[in-house]
Amino acid sequence: MNSPDLPGQPQLAYRGNELFLEDVRLSDLAKQHGTPLFVYSKGAMLAALAAYQRGFAGRDVQICYAVKANSSLSVIQVFALAGCGFDIVSGGEIERVLAAGGQADRIIFSGVGKTRAEMRRALDVGIGCFNVESEAELDVLNEVASAMGVRAPVSIRVNPNVDPKTHPYISTGLKSSKFGIPHERVLPTYQRAAALKGLRVIGIDCHIGSQITQEEPYLETVDRMIDLVEAIEAAGIPIQHIDFGGGLGINYNGETPPGAEQLWKKLLARLDARGFGRRQLMIEPGRSLVGNAGVCLTEVLYLKPGAQKNFCIIDAAMNDLPRPAMYQAFHQIVPLHQREAAAVTWDVVGPVCESGDWIGHDRELAVQAGDLLAVLSAGAFCMSMASNYNARGRAPEILVTGEQAHVIRLRETLADQMRQEKLL
Repeated sequence: MNSPDLPGQPQLAYRGNELFLEDVRLSDLAKQHGTPLFVYSKGAMLAALAAYQRGFAGRDVQICYAVKANSSLSVIQVFALAGCGFDIVSGGEIERVLAAGGQADRIIFSGVGKTRAEMRRALDVGIGCFNVESEAELDVLNEVASAMGVRAPVSIRVNPNVDPKTHPYISTGLKSSKFGIPHERVLPTYQRAAALKGLRVIGIDCHIGSQITQEEPYLETVDRMIDLVEAIEAAGIPIQHIDFGGGLGINYNGETPPGAEQLWKKLLARLDARGFGRRQLMIEPGRSLVGNAGVCLTEVLYLKPGAQKNFCIIDAAMNDLPRPAMYQAFHQIVPLHQREAAAVTWDVVGPVCESGDWIGHDRELAVQAGDLLAVLSAGAFCMSMASNYNARGRAPEILVTGEQAHVIRLRETLADQMRQEKLL
C-alpha cells in the first residue's frame, strides 16, 4: 500500500501501516489518553526555529515566538529554553510567558485593545516593548506610565498597505485593517510619541498578515519600512530596532511558502543594499514554528452514507479544530492505521450541533467506525482557539521527544468547566 503524502510534517511518517510522530506510535497515545487528543513534536518545533536561526546567523535579531499560535505552557517553555523572546497580545499571555520561564525584557506587547490594567502589569514586570497600534493608545500608555513614574518603551505598529495575498480574516497590513497606524500618519505619530514624557521611542513595527506563502509581500514591506525609518530619523527621532512581524505560511495542502532561511537571506540582502543590514531586527513567527509540529487524533464514531453526501462523523469538532469553520481552512486527514480497502469519498464532520462543524470536505478515506484518524497541521490556532461550545471539554495535549511522550495538558472535565459558575 502506498503511504499518503504528508506535506510539511517533518517528524511524521508511516512505519509499515502505523503512523508515528518522532518515535511514538500515535495509536498507542490515542488508546492510552483517549480522543480527541493533540500531539506535538518538540523536534519539529526546534527544526522550524533552526531554519530562522540559520537565516539570521551573524545578525542582531531577536526571534519572538507569537504566543497566540499555541499558548500551551510547555510549548512556550520549549521556545524560552531555546532563547526566544515572545510576542504577546494580552495580559493573560504575559502571565503564561512568565510562568513558562520566559524573560520579561524579551516580551513585546502587541494588540489593538490593551487595557490600563494590562499596561500597568507589563510595566511592573519590565517588558521589552509595547507595539502601539493607535494614537489614542499612545495617550493612555503615556498616562499610565507617567502615573507609575516610569517611561514605557514603545515602537509604533505601522500599516504599510501591503497585500499579503492571504485569507481576508488574517490580512492585517491593508488600509481597511483595524491594525496599526496608517502609512501617511506614521511620521506625525512618531513626533507625537517623542514629545510625550511617559514614553521612550525605541522601534518601529509592522505585521501584514498570516499564512503568507509568497516572498513578494515581505520584500515590498522591507522597502516601505526602510523608507519610513529614514523619514522618522531625518526628523530627529532615532529608531533602535525594526520589527517585521511574522506571518510566514506553512504547507497545509501543497502550498509552497518560501523557507524561513532562504526568505530571510533575501530580506537581509535587501536591507544590506540600503544600508540597514546591521540594525537590530525583530520578528514574530508563530504558525511557521508550531503549525506542522502538531496533529489532532480523533476516532470515527459513525459512518452515515447519503444520497448526495457521505458523512464520516468523528469525535473531534469545531470547538477543538476551529480553523475549517472560521476560515474554510484545509487540514489533511489520514488514518493512524492504513487499511487494505477501497477508499470512499466522505465529508468528515464533528458532533457539534452546527452545519459549520466540518473538518474536511470530500476526503478519500478507507475507514470503519472505531478507526483512528489524524488531522494534520494542527499545532497552530487550534488548541489556542478551542472552546467549550456544547459543553465539550477541551482536549488533552501531549509533547513527544524521541520515544518519550509527556502529558502537558490534562483532559478538561465537566467539573473544570463549571468550577467558576454559581447557581442562583
